[in-house]
Amino acid sequence: MAEDLIGFIGVGNMGLPMAANLVAAGRELVVHDVRAAAVRLLGNKVRIAASPAEVASLAETVLVSLPRPEIVQEVVFGANGIASGAKRKIFVDLSTTGPRMAQSIAAELKKQGVVALDAPVSGGVAGAKKATLAVMLSGPKAAAERVMPMLAAIGKVFYVGAEPGMGQVMKLINNLLSGTAQAATAEAIVMGVKFGLDPKIMIDVLNAGTGRNTATEAKFPNDILNRRFQGGFALGLMVKDLKLAIETAESLHVPMWVGEAVKQLWLQAEGQGGPDQDSTELIKQLEAWSGVTVKG
Repeated sequence: MAEDLIGFIGVGNMGLPMAANLVAAGRELVVHDVRAAAVRLLGNKVRIAASPAEVASLAETVLVSLPRPEIVQEVVFGANGIASGAKRKIFVDLSTTGPRMAQSIAAELKKQGVVALDAPVSGGVAGAKKATLAVMLSGPKAAAERVMPMLAAIGKVFYVGAEPGMGQVMKLINNLLSGTAQAATAEAIVMGVKFGLDPKIMIDVLNAGTGRNTATEAKFPNDILNRRFQGGFALGLMVKDLKLAIETAESLHVPMWVGEAVKQLWLQAEGQGGPDQDSTELIKQLEAWSGVTVKG
C-alpha cells in the first residue's frame, strides 16, 4: 500500500546498503537517485521514482543519504524537490550537513507542515552493509519515535535530543575524533617506519596498548598496510566534515587548536591527491614528505 512506502533518495556508497537493509527488513521503498544504474542495483525489490517530488508524493516519510549540504538543500527545495511532493510528512536526513543546514531545513519545512529529523550515521560502508551503523537521531520526539523502528534496520539508533541539528553536531564530533585519530596514527606510523620499525608489528602493539583507535583497529589493517585504499569514504568528504566541525566550534566560541591542525593536514592531502581519493590515502602525503612507504 502507498501509505506503507518509505521514500529513499541517494543510493551511493552508504545509501545503497542502507536501502537494501530496509528492504531486507520487510520495508517497501520508493527510491530515487540521479544515477539510474545505482537504483537498478536494488533490483525489482523497490519502486523507482523519477524525481524527489515523486518520491514525496508517494511516501509520507522520506529519507535522504547525500554527500554534501548543498545537494541536500537542492533535493529538498529545488525544482521537483521533496518540498513540492503531495504526501510528505516526515523528512529524515541521514547525511552529514552540519547543524546550521539542519536548522534551516527544519524551520522551512515546518512552515509547510513537514517535520524534519536529522539522523546522520557513522560506521562506514562496512557498517552500512552489516546494519551496524550508529544512527544519531534528533528532532521532535513524537516523529523521532515513529521512525525509530525503521531506522533500527540500518543500525543502533541513539536519540540525542529534540532540537534540529543536535544529531549533526554529534556526528561532527564523531568525525572530528575519527579524522584526528587517523591523522595522528599516520604520523606516528610513518615515524616508526622511518626509524626501521615494522608497521604491522607497530599496529599489533598499539592495538594491545593504550594507543588503540579506529585507525589502528580497522583502517590500517584493512586498507593501508595492504595498500588497498578502499575504505569507501572519500577524502574530500572528511575535509567537508572537519570544516563543518570547526565552523560549528567557532560559532559556539569553543577553541579548536588540535582540530584546526588536523583540518590543515587533511586539506593538504586533498590539495595533492584530490577530493575523490579514498580517505585512507591520507598517509601518502606523509610518506611523500618522509621518503618511506608504510607496507605490511
